[in-house]
Amino acid sequence: MTSLLQIYALIVKELLAVVKDPRSRFVLIGPPILQLIIFGYAATFDLNHVRYAVYNEDPSAPARELVARFAGSPAFDEVTRLTHQEEVAPIIDAGEVLLVLHVGRAFSRDLRRGRPATLQVLIDGRNSNTALLALGYVRAVVTDFNQRWAEEHGGTQPPAILALRARYNPNFESRWFIVPGIVALLTLVVTLLVTALSVAREREMGTFDQLLVTPMRPFEILVGKTVPGLIIGSIEASFIITMAVLWFHIPLRGSVPALGVGLLLYLVAIVGIGLMISSLAVTQQQALLGTFLFLVPAVTLSGFATPIVNMPPLVQGVTYLNPMRYFLIVVRGVFLEGSSANLLVQQYWPLALMGIVTLAVAAGLFRWRLY
Repeated sequence: MTSLLQIYALIVKELLAVVKDPRSRFVLIGPPILQLIIFGYAATFDLNHVRYAVYNEDPSAPARELVARFAGSPAFDEVTRLTHQEEVAPIIDAGEVLLVLHVGRAFSRDLRRGRPATLQVLIDGRNSNTALLALGYVRAVVTDFNQRWAEEHGGTQPPAILALRARYNPNFESRWFIVPGIVALLTLVVTLLVTALSVAREREMGTFDQLLVTPMRPFEILVGKTVPGLIIGSIEASFIITMAVLWFHIPLRGSVPALGVGLLLYLVAIVGIGLMISSLAVTQQQALLGTFLFLVPAVTLSGFATPIVNMPPLVQGVTYLNPMRYFLIVVRGVFLEGSSANLLVQQYWPLALMGIVTLAVAAGLFRWRLY
């Protein structure tokens, strides 16, 4: 009985210690609520709004009826109407639409003659999962059109058939989309952990005070903590890129220097965030918690697994503060689209700005903790 009372007293003591400590209360309440909100709104595999464009060369009623079925479907959002074939590729390349519906000049004529009429679908295959979901919606609309046409006009063959053409990923290989994203993911995890633990480890081991009495200035100490993270992150990313090309056979179509520039800017931004966490943390446990608190939302809001366009507008705005969002565009653009540096400037400058801001804040926190 005495042992049970002692165990009960210890349990109560531990619970009170957790409840009374402000940091422990924050750990119990803050991160779960934040991540619940993020996952609840951002982590969705649904595809509710398929952005598409129409290139209709047939002004006849059957073609207009088929196009109207897409416009009336709640799963589709029409963005624009195209008038020339040359407009198709650029609007997909820019990511303005997921697919383009091309109705040829002979569509209605073939329908009336009882021959299969072709509806060409040109789709962005970079995200194979999203593309396949969208194609399922397209097939549902075309199937409904075919059933209605068969009821009114008869015939044994499907009146309208799909001709599919996927850009960047013709076979819808999910590996082509996932593996380049892993470059960004694992680089973030490794670099952030190494950097976030650096100063906290020194404090916990008691060597930080020894470092302060050396002739090195705070700026020099900060640089010394920054460079190892850059080196380790570069080696990690280079290894994954090499494996992606040689082992997984992912095509590297673009400029390697363009990918290198994006990687360097990405690493600088990550190191800045890691040093901010490390400057605030007193122990390695706090540094690990801070890393986890940043890491999970960063991956969720990056577009690594779920398309950003499917997230609520407010959440989409938050993603612009996430460095992984920009580097995913860089690495997938170089691998799948063959992008060069001049096409990736819009991703470079936010990463550079984040690197400058986070390193400056980390330096300020570092100096503040010193004095």
